Amino acid sequence: MGPLDGLRILDLTTVLMGPYATQILGDYGAQVIKVEAPGGDVVRQIGPSRSPDMGPLYLNANRSKRDIALDLKNEKSREAILKLVEDADILVTNIRPRAMARLGLSYEELAAVNPRLIYAALVGYSQAGPYAERPAYDDLIQGGSCIAHSFVRAGGKPAYVPAAIADRIVGISAINAILAAVIERSRSGIGQKVEVPMFETMVSMVMSDHMGGLTFDPPMDSGGYARHLSRDRRPYQTRDGYVCALIYNDGHWQRFFKEIGRSDIPENDNRFASFSSRMANIDFVYASLGEIIRTKTTAEWLEVFERADVPAMPMHSFESVIEDPHLDATGFFQTVDHPTEGKLRQMAVPACFSRTPAKPERLAPRLGEHGPEILSEVGFSDVEIAELQRCGALCVMNEDKE
Repeated sequence: MGPLDGLRILDLTTVLMGPYATQILGDYGAQVIKVEAPGGDVVRQIGPSRSPDMGPLYLNANRSKRDIALDLKNEKSREAILKLVEDADILVTNIRPRAMARLGLSYEELAAVNPRLIYAALVGYSQAGPYAERPAYDDLIQGGSCIAHSFVRAGGKPAYVPAAIADRIVGISAINAILAAVIERSRSGIGQKVEVPMFETMVSMVMSDHMGGLTFDPPMDSGGYARHLSRDRRPYQTRDGYVCALIYNDGHWQRFFKEIGRSDIPENDNRFASFSSRMANIDFVYASLGEIIRTKTTAEWLEVFERADVPAMPMHSFESVIEDPHLDATGFFQTVDHPTEGKLRQMAVPACFSRTPAKPERLAPRLGEHGPEILSEVGFSDVEIAELQRCGALCVMNEDKE
């Protein structure tokens, strides 16, 4: 019984940004109904799988949900959605607003059915600007929000972070906005439309670090946080691999130099003497540290940093992180039995609640797995459900083809 137990969510999202947000809400106890097109969410097809349309990206963004497959272009499907909306607290969509309006599923139309509905629209760009109708993908938003440029400022070539960080971060931002609206509704009794744009959200996040002198008018510099943009701010190469360490404050540096028997360095080189001088000479400081780190193995450095109480971590691979002793002790990676996919490794909910523990209650569903059950709960008879299936509005998977 997670902290959001009793909250009912209709999930009209695809790919990663929306499904990731609704998965977290489901992990926290909300009742989430995922609405898919008859062809299914395209992310089902990404990565290795044991069964068709049950790939790992889908499995890791759609647990804690039930699933119904509806052809939203079919008028009968719209009737089913309206019935589901009557009983919903929140509708989440990343379908572009103009398309939602064409489907007869705009906020105004759904609010007329349920005035308490919180309608969360996850969009690429604010609908008040000239980019409103443009499609948006993680790569585009990483470029537009200065992430690719930051690699250039750090001395490299333009690049994207090799993870869908815009989708994930904006998904989490959407959760914040949705729950803020839930709190407000507890006072007013009325729902509202919440718009969460990818572009503005990511620019806000990145530029909070890198506004720099652009904060001032007129500008004092071209922006950028020097430490983050130092070309040597990266995992340090050791004799046998890499290690991640952040020797940050004066105490860290003093203990580090004492451990390696070089207390003379800050005494003889003012560039290491204080926080401000290190920040002013950050490229030199990081480059010098990199040369020192090359002299020992990764394991030796981790012991040094532990003795010096300096923050450090091994540089994990996708495989080695699964064996991390801390994650093993906390049970973060768990083996579960999926009814069709067999044994799967899944990640625990990171947040801990003392009274209302949050945990996945369902594994990722098959396409349309719960359609008849969901419609029955909102008042559709067996005959009506069969008619929806006959006319192509409802897709029910053929279990003989599993």
